[in-house]
Amino acid sequence: MTLTLKVPKMACSACVNTITQAIRSVDTNATVQAEPKTKLVNIETQASATAIKEALASVGYPAA
Repeated sequence: MTLTLKVPKMACSACVNTITQAIRSVDTNATVQAEPKTKLVNIETQASATAIKEALASVGYPAA
C-alpha cells in the first residue's frame, strides 16, 4: 500500500530521519521518501495507515 501524508512539523533532514525511524518501527521493510520543503511523506508499506499515523504522532510529527 502506498500512503502520502502531509507532516506540517517536518522541517529538515533530522526530521526526516526521525520520521523514517518511526515508520520502520512499525514496518521494517517500508520505503520512505520524505521532502521537508513540501512537508510530504510517501510511504510504501504493509502496515495500516492508522499504525503509521500513530507512530508519527508518538515521535512528535502528527500527520495532518
